[in-house]
Amino acid sequence: MVRKAIEEHEGGAHMKIEAAVTHGQGEEFKIGEVELAEPRSNEVLVRVVATGVCHTDAVARDNGIVPYPIVLGHEGAGIVEQAGENVKAVGPGDHVVLSYSSCGHCENCLSAHPSTCEKMNDLNFGSQGIERLEQDGRPVATFFGQSSFATYAVADERNVVKVPDDVELELLGPLGCGIQTGSGTVLACLKPAFGSTIVVYGCGAVGLSAVMAAKIAGCRTVIAVDVHESRLELARELGADYALNGAEVDVVEEIGKATGAGTHYAVETTGVPAVVHQSLAALRPLGTVAIVGITPEMTVDMFGEIMAEGKTVTGVIEGDTVPQLFIPELVEYYRQGRFPFDKLVKYYDFEDINQAFEDSRTGKTIKPVVKMR
Repeated sequence: MVRKAIEEHEGGAHMKIEAAVTHGQGEEFKIGEVELAEPRSNEVLVRVVATGVCHTDAVARDNGIVPYPIVLGHEGAGIVEQAGENVKAVGPGDHVVLSYSSCGHCENCLSAHPSTCEKMNDLNFGSQGIERLEQDGRPVATFFGQSSFATYAVADERNVVKVPDDVELELLGPLGCGIQTGSGTVLACLKPAFGSTIVVYGCGAVGLSAVMAAKIAGCRTVIAVDVHESRLELARELGADYALNGAEVDVVEEIGKATGAGTHYAVETTGVPAVVHQSLAALRPLGTVAIVGITPEMTVDMFGEIMAEGKTVTGVIEGDTVPQLFIPELVEYYRQGRFPFDKLVKYYDFEDINQAFEDSRTGKTIKPVVKMR
């Protein structure tokens, strides 16, 4: 790995780091030397220890929704090496998880909903106002305000969450997005009543995090739905009372048998239109489904599927949490043995990042994490 080297550069000091660069839509990652600008007064420099691989990284790489070239990675974990003069929350030596960007000034940010920040798309997918990276004299875009598929990252203080230094740091990166999304959707958004029923569609990292969160919330019946038996087996291990293979059974009928009248809540993580319709059909009257998966354009019968039985559909981004408050809670649940998300993780060397993405795509690995050292 290239050790950082500070040098003077037009516009300020830069350091040389190694990063996995995506040069064009759908192209594999290429690890190479990149120059990273020093942190500004509101920013921190983090030595990245490990970064989770998230489906959103693959969507950004393959679907042309970001500028290229770009350094992806948005579930970073590392150690603060330098903090700008206006940074108050963390300092050198602190262990941190990096999460998404938000402006901190709009109505949603000020009302504790930063994941629906009015500038969410610009800050996280467009590198708006963020010019930190260069390669061979050419600008390289930043992702989620962190670009943590790299040996070092600079991030705004609002991206950074301090975590205890007695918990394995390499494990914690996925809390910044995927695992926060699944668990936060249950605990922070749906807030299911004690003794209620819930079904989770899709048993990837997001869905299994929702399963674990449902047990923490005290749901009486937790149902997991997927088409891979290995994932359904893990869902049972993590607390699901029923695990249904959608390729083998009538999911709506089986949920009806298990609950009597359908579930109070549902979390839909797949983005598959047919599964979205299932999630609505299997709700009891006045039930709520949280849509977390990225769906294509689809048609919904507003009267028959929603209004006629008083059902609610809500979209949820990043679990609708405040990361600085919620992620430390997840760490504490993990310490207590109530949130064993380590069972989802498999580690890869940084040099094997393309294999990590392939194993995520095929479902071989639920949550790959690439280690930088």
